[in-house]
Amino acid sequence: MPATRETPPRVGRPRAQGPSASELTPRAEVLAASAELFTVNGYAATTTRAVAERAGLRQASLYHYFTGKEDILATLLESTVEPSLAFALGVLADTGHSAGARLWALAAFDAELLFGGLYNLGALYQLPEVRGERFAEFRRSRGELKAVYGTLLTALDASGDPALRTDLLLGLVEGGVAVARETGGREPRTVGEAVADSALRLAGCAAREIAAARAEAARLRTA
Repeated sequence: MPATRETPPRVGRPRAQGPSASELTPRAEVLAASAELFTVNGYAATTTRAVAERAGLRQASLYHYFTGKEDILATLLESTVEPSLAFALGVLADTGHSAGARLWALAAFDAELLFGGLYNLGALYQLPEVRGERFAEFRRSRGELKAVYGTLLTALDASGDPALRTDLLLGLVEGGVAVARETGGREPRTVGEAVADSALRLAGCAAREIAAARAEAARLRTA
């Protein structure tokens, strides 16, 4: 683990900044450079030397901030989940709104931030390295986020296999963002709203119910 825990650049959830010596600290430069190289060139193909060069540092300086490539990846992945988890826990506690509105708001928030990121770090979630001990915090946070999705989904419709339906819902959010990224030309808010509508369809809501949840969620998100 690095000695300090400054806020990383927003690279997946939330929005990223590219490497810029005038705007980012050296540690943040390393994270931004790694996000670019891991997603463009591949994690296995990226060396710490390449990251350091992209960040404008000597390789030895990189190890002042991170123990190695795995530590960098874990820090990046944690940063993609933590904002959505914080929002999810707040939404879950807000029982003054319907489950449909809360699920819509969560899916829209999550997808909008994923899509708004400069780099698609969600594509790195399935790397075999992510099963390692260093990624336990990331897996825990993502598991908590999935649990909130599952709770809201079950509140709307408890039929079928709840665990499978929750996995499908999380896959819809993350996969929907990946599809939208492939085609391009859309605003993050537009993608978030489309994903949120689809999430409620998966939950069995009719068009009228989705429209009502969307309107209620708009008030929830600005509260």
